[in-house]
Amino acid sequence: MLFNFALEYAIRRAQVNQNGLKLNGTHQLLAYADDINILGGSIHTLKEKAEALVVATREIGLEVSADKTKYMVMSGDQNAGRIQCVRIGNSTFKRMEEFKYLGTTLTNQNSILEEIMSRLRSGNPCYHLVQNLLSSRLLSKNLKIKIYI
Repeated sequence: MLFNFALEYAIRRAQVNQNGLKLNGTHQLLAYADDINILGGSIHTLKEKAEALVVATREIGLEVSADKTKYMVMSGDQNAGRIQCVRIGNSTFKRMEEFKYLGTTLTNQNSILEEIMSRLRSGNPCYHLVQNLLSSRLLSKNLKIKIYI
């Protein structure tokens, strides 16, 4: 709990120093527990926001883990963000083509296809477990609907 308060304080410090951190009306620094997502219109902007957060966390004794921190350029342009690593202070952050954030698969091409396929792959085993029940004539239609939902 104390960690969450400290991280919240650091995030607020970083946002205050950056005049609200907004991109197209959207907050550029999103946080849920210890998962932080920094949005930027360019690598330069991203580095500025990340540096502000690193400074704010360092002030209160927290350290950003370079091993757990990655970045991704999300664009329909195949040539966007050719840089493979971003360096902030003494840490180097690796570029990702896709990753899961709060259970959702994000890709650098802003494609939802991978997320749909991922959800189908996770749902198929469950469907096959109850497939015999759903095709049984012994159960009513209403009960099958309850099982399916």
